[in-house]
Amino acid sequence: MIKKTFELIGEYFLLMKQVFTKPEKWRIFWKQCLVETEKLGLSSIPLIGIISIAIGAVLVIQTAYNIENPFIPKMYVGYMVRESLILEFSCTMVALILAGKVGSNISSDIGTMRLTEQIDAMEMMGINSANYLILPKVVSVCLFNPLIMLFSFMIGIVGGWLIVALTGMITLSQYSTGLRFAFDGFYIVYALVKMVFFSFIIVTVSAFYGYLPKENSLEIGRASTRSIVAICLLILISDLMLTQLMLN
Repeated sequence: MIKKTFELIGEYFLLMKQVFTKPEKWRIFWKQCLVETEKLGLSSIPLIGIISIAIGAVLVIQTAYNIENPFIPKMYVGYMVRESLILEFSCTMVALILAGKVGSNISSDIGTMRLTEQIDAMEMMGINSANYLILPKVVSVCLFNPLIMLFSFMIGIVGGWLIVALTGMITLSQYSTGLRFAFDGFYIVYALVKMVFFSFIIVTVSAFYGYLPKENSLEIGRASTRSIVAICLLILISDLMLTQLMLN
């Protein structure tokens, strides 16, 4: 088990060495980046939007329910919703959601290309298939996912505002005051940095599992499952490490 793990780590870094080389044709590279942005980024916005609205509303309800002490100002509901969204949900939880959607998409697509020998054909023509297939995905996702994170944060705030307006559990004035209370702009930077790291993990690990040689279609499904498990574990470990480094 340990030997197999170290072999996979070694193969991963060897693949990354192939990926991070200079593209042969920059025009084709940037065109691929735009295609991957639409395929992997824009298509994820509706799902992230729906989940973020629901989470924002749930955070308001749970926080308001637990703040029953009359000596605690109700504006802390908005404050806690803002901190919860920016510190964890809009970066870590959204990354875990994207691991399932984007990661499985990348792993299955590249795995299918490996099974149908399209990758072998590229390599026979002298094309660096790893660079051509994976690098545009890395660039597009690492640039676009932080924008999805900011979108999730704003939509989560809107979801909280909607539940406040519909239920009247606190006033809109109290909610907006809490959102502005003791705001630290560094938290935005912190969340963006985490999202870039998480995006890199999602793309490279899922592409690695898809890139491994395949004997039949069943292996594509297994590789996709293994990639999602590995991505989730790496995201949680890196979340702990980045939080320790950046907030202490």
